[in-house]
Amino acid sequence: MKKLFVLANLLVLASLVLAACGAPATEAPATEAPAATEAPMATEAPAATEAPAADLLSTILERGYIVVSTDPNYEPQSFLNTAGSRPSDTKCASDMLTTAEMQGFDVDVAKAIGDALGVETCFATPSWDLITAGSWADKWDVSVGSMTITTERQQILDFSVPYYGTPAVVAVGADSGFTSLDDLAGKALCAGTATTYETWLNGGDLGLPETSIYAQPPADITVVALETDQECAQAIAAGRTDFVGYVTSGTVVDANIAAGLPVMKLGDTVYSEDLAAAFDKSSSLDTTSLREKVDEIFTAMHADGTLSDLSMQWFEVDLTTTYK
Repeated sequence: MKKLFVLANLLVLASLVLAACGAPATEAPATEAPAATEAPMATEAPAATEAPAADLLSTILERGYIVVSTDPNYEPQSFLNTAGSRPSDTKCASDMLTTAEMQGFDVDVAKAIGDALGVETCFATPSWDLITAGSWADKWDVSVGSMTITTERQQILDFSVPYYGTPAVVAVGADSGFTSLDDLAGKALCAGTATTYETWLNGGDLGLPETSIYAQPPADITVVALETDQECAQAIAAGRTDFVGYVTSGTVVDANIAAGLPVMKLGDTVYSEDLAAAFDKSSSLDTTSLREKVDEIFTAMHADGTLSDLSMQWFEVDLTTTYK
């Protein structure tokens, strides 16, 4: 009996085990994690709009003055006004000259540019070779210094329309005894450094139309270069004897004679030249709009007779129409 009881118990236990193993497990329903809420896409800042680079004209108008390079020793085109005094309210920097401290044809032309723009005109006075070399490093805005338009200079400078022109001449001491250019063969002659006058004496290419060149330099000459051709005349007047004459604009020789310097023109015009305002091609600011504005100003000054009047005032001849 005991065995049967034990067996019966074992059978009951086995059935319970089988039942437990055979019943499918009841899985708790999977609770899905809520979908991750994506962060909204970053809104890109609109691309920065680069401000257009300021051009030179707008810069001049904003600051209220224009810086013009010119020669303080080139009478009657530009020279110091010893009777003038510097105004207290000038915008010109301390190392610049004001229109009250300068005078001459080029000075009046430069002032007319400033007046037309509604700004003050200030003058820088670098040496001529620095002006014609270009790469001004933004130290001045424009040259109004009777600069000849040549093909070589056009490589580094831009030019306005011409505002006038001059005849180039040879001058000698009034008591020199010379009567023609041929008399100067083998002599020494003076000219300003980096001028077309120096180029002509050296027999170089002037970069001018052939129709503007009327004579060749004397043979076998020695060229003495000074900072400006006006200094050549002043040196002769001071008794310097290492050269017998100089080449410059006829207007300069006329002024020398009027000032009492003992010089005279020798022969006729050797070449004529168109003169214009110049702009530095390497400027850090675009000069196009300034050059176009100066063209507009000069064209108006030609049309209304202003340039002719200034020429008559300073040269007693109208050099805005004929230069020989």
